[in-house]
Amino acid sequence: MTNENAHTMTGSKETLSMHPKKFALWLFIGTVIMLFGAFTSAFIVMASERAIQDIQLPGALLYSTITILISSATMQMAYHYAKKDELSKIKTFLTLTLVLGLVFLGLQYLAWDELVLNNIYFTSNYVAGSFIYVFTGVHGLHIISALIFLAVVLAASFKMKIHSKSLNQIEMCVTYWHFLGALWLYLYIFLLLNF
Repeated sequence: MTNENAHTMTGSKETLSMHPKKFALWLFIGTVIMLFGAFTSAFIVMASERAIQDIQLPGALLYSTITILISSATMQMAYHYAKKDELSKIKTFLTLTLVLGLVFLGLQYLAWDELVLNNIYFTSNYVAGSFIYVFTGVHGLHIISALIFLAVVLAASFKMKIHSKSLNQIEMCVTYWHFLGALWLYLYIFLLLNF
């Protein structure tokens, strides 16, 4: 039997491969989804057991939603230009995304400030209000981690290490950033529907 016949009989097996860091990122994203699934489930259970206090959602949450959606667009543009080797545009759009991420965090702080002005504290009698702090606070911590990752990618772009033949780092950053944007959109809609 020739090698060709043996190959035909056994069939060709192609292995699906993924970069280990990308695999770790997807595992982490899965963990974050479960975490926020648990938070929203806990809120639903709590809401079914007691009446939800009438709380006005801070207006800053709408502006932060708009900001994170715009930042997803600028992040996608950075990736687009990385595939085309337009190095100066990569830096520009990564910088814009970083600035918008910081603006998002600032708006989240203003939302907390607005809650405090309305006498809604993390440990107050407004149990439902506590969930707003949990949702925004834990999401904010993930945004901080994404901003650190983004700063690393931005630094790599200044060293000419982000380009069409070296996309792994920016692809991971884009994936994480879009995920956090989608997660925030889910949380914001959840809050709108429940308050």
